[in-house]
Amino acid sequence: MLELGLALWALVVIARLAGLQIGDYAALSARAQRQQSRTIEVSAPRGVIYDRNLHPLAMSLRVDSVFAVPARLTHPRHEARVLARILHLDARDLEGRFASSRDFCWVARQITASQSRRVRAARLAGIYFQKESRRFYPKGDLAAQVLGYVGMDGRGLAGIELAQDQWLRGRPGRMLVRVDAHGHAYSQTERPPRRGRRLVLTLDENIEYIAQQELDRAMRKTHARQGTVVIEDPRTAQILAIANAPTFNPNDFATTPERDMTDAAVSDVYEPGSVFKLVTLSAAINQGLTNPQQIVFCGDGSIMVGGMLIHDHARFGDLSVTGILVNSSDVGAIKLGLRLGPKMLYRYIRAYGFGSPTGIGLPGESPGIVRPVDQWLPMTIGAVSMGQGIAVTPLQVISMVSAIADGGVYHRPRLILGGPPAAPGAKLFAGRRIIRPRVAREMTGMMRQVVLRGTGVTAQMPGYSDGGKTGTSQMVNPGAHAYSQRDYVASFAGIAPLHHPVIAMLVVLYAPQTNHEGEYAAAPVFRAIAQRVLPYLGVPQDLPGNSPALEAAAPPPSPAHLAPARVAAPPPSAPAPRPGIVVVSLGGAMPNFRGRPLRAVAQQCAALGLRPRLLGHGEAIAQRPAAGAALAPRQRVTIWFGRRGSGSGAAGAVQPAAALPHN
Repeated sequence: MLELGLALWALVVIARLAGLQIGDYAALSARAQRQQSRTIEVSAPRGVIYDRNLHPLAMSLRVDSVFAVPARLTHPRHEARVLARILHLDARDLEGRFASSRDFCWVARQITASQSRRVRAARLAGIYFQKESRRFYPKGDLAAQVLGYVGMDGRGLAGIELAQDQWLRGRPGRMLVRVDAHGHAYSQTERPPRRGRRLVLTLDENIEYIAQQELDRAMRKTHARQGTVVIEDPRTAQILAIANAPTFNPNDFATTPERDMTDAAVSDVYEPGSVFKLVTLSAAINQGLTNPQQIVFCGDGSIMVGGMLIHDHARFGDLSVTGILVNSSDVGAIKLGLRLGPKMLYRYIRAYGFGSPTGIGLPGESPGIVRPVDQWLPMTIGAVSMGQGIAVTPLQVISMVSAIADGGVYHRPRLILGGPPAAPGAKLFAGRRIIRPRVAREMTGMMRQVVLRGTGVTAQMPGYSDGGKTGTSQMVNPGAHAYSQRDYVASFAGIAPLHHPVIAMLVVLYAPQTNHEGEYAAAPVFRAIAQRVLPYLGVPQDLPGNSPALEAAAPPPSPAHLAPARVAAPPPSAPAPRPGIVVVSLGGAMPNFRGRPLRAVAQQCAALGLRPRLLGHGEAIAQRPAAGAALAPRQRVTIWFGRRGSGSGAAGAVQPAAALPHN
């Protein structure tokens, strides 16, 4: 009986084993695979973003990320506390993540070099490292709102990083993490990540730097709440610079208030004030309703429109149409707007691009606010004729000014010079004619008179002719839905040189406190920027004479002389490091970067946990602190780049790259 029982028991065991090995093999094998292995995604290096001279504005660096295989942790609570202390995490949260997964969990991604060294030094079982890509912006806050920033997952979250995310992102890699029956773990790369594609912008980082520097100076002088500068080449519709203040450092965007990360040039709207008289007057002249010499009676400073009495800022009587623009007469502009009538004025407003996004390809672009004619009140035509009752973006205004400068043809502004063929602005828009060439010439001549003897005299430059129009408008209190009695928008839109414009520029200052008029707050900023940018671009002077101010802005031996830098040259006291030596610092000493290319310096700074400011291009020629100096964790360091033997100074005399670097 015992033998029979044992035989039956053996048959049952064999049958069960056969069932497990044959019938349930696939299901059990899949379950074991799920329990013992995990495929994770490894971020790919994003494509480099260049300016028009092929200087990198955004690149990717390789940094450490930390993951855990909980099955191999010897004391999960202890490991969680150690890691939390080093990586500034919540120990309980980390311990909970360990308990919820046996084979894999991320501990922290894209950590600093200092944190990586401390974790490695702790020698914790079950803790491993994986190289990932972190976005790095070598010029810090330069063009930050245009470039945007990237999240921990390698996806663009704002600016051009978001707009061209598919082009820049590349293909993530795949890593397989396995744990065997004994709890031993190993990883292997199933598919390496593929780098994203490069992108070339129309921005010129040197012009961008000049614009940002002068805007920051104006912000300090006027105590304005916010400011924007947009510079465009009216011949090609390429945007050369977009500067905003306040700005932010996209390398550390997590600590930045959301408001400071907004690109006001494309997203914020404001009432343009008297700058909009360029639209009203050009439309009236183009329709043959007036000419620059015609005399208009300006009502001794007041006019009744739609039952509302509108006062001018002065008691003007007879003024020529040119005088209306020169003196910025509201009454004169309203009288010309009344000649046009609502429908015709509205047609020109839309033709100049107001009321629609420009299509530049940046996220969050506002169309502005232009009410259809059938929603206009009787007094609306009076308000719109002088730039009130309508809301525009700075980018729309600079496009209008560029159309006048380019002979009356409107072109969609361009930001992308090389990249995805279908990208907005990548190809020159055929353009549409708005006003006749003769009218455009007459308008630029009137704008010149504004600078010579009108409200724009503070925009005059030595050696160069320019023209423009000031604007001053009341800001709207969002809560009260009424005009502020204290805060104004001061602006100046101009072109230079006058007869063959190379730049069109708009300066907008929001709520300046010292003097709120465009003539005193914004026009001097135009002059300060233009008299530095024109020599940099190699534009010959078209006016006789010179001055110390112009000589100070003489063209440098190369564009790199004006490379973005908060300090124009390395400090005289900075000792010259010994060439050819690179010190890998393990004890907190400053390496010798001399002769190293920018990317290599950026990579080593990241490895050392430093916060670098990289100025210029080419090879490192000077640094602060000096080589061998003691360093604190996350210390700011400054490295100047140039080309040895080609000049002196912070940026040296470095020529722009002749060919696009391999990416």
